[in-house]
Amino acid sequence: MTALNWKLVVDTRDAQTLADFWAAALEYEVEDATPLIDHLLKAGDLPEAAVAEHNGHRVFRGYAAVRHPEDPYDPFTGIGKGRRLLFQDVPEPKTVKNRLHIDIHAEPDGLETLVSRLESLGATRVNEVDKGPAGHWWVMRDPEGNEFCVA
Repeated sequence: MTALNWKLVVDTRDAQTLADFWAAALEYEVEDATPLIDHLLKAGDLPEAAVAEHNGHRVFRGYAAVRHPEDPYDPFTGIGKGRRLLFQDVPEPKTVKNRLHIDIHAEPDGLETLVSRLESLGATRVNEVDKGPAGHWWVMRDPEGNEFCVA
């Protein structure tokens, strides 16, 4: 039996901005779909209204993805074939606590340094949890309010 491929999809207000945050937070790469978009536009398979510009690249309006820099990807589409997060704009705002979240692990003795770096990217501290020998971590929120943990 072979393990399944997957991606985590996150609903957003601004997919491009949140992808930038998570790419920086995780040291991932924002996927560049410019060659695919150019191809689809030229073929008439994608309307101009479905495309926007962000950081000098053409992007699918309302969608963005980030991938682990060491994982394989399709060079034509820019789509990763490994660890990915896909961000998609939705009309409704976030209203309750996440039922699924990401845990980011700091280097030994690097928790405060990592938390401070994430704050500089736009994250906010919510709650410090200290369970003694069982663990010490911070609950944080990304720029759109999605909770995640840093341990």
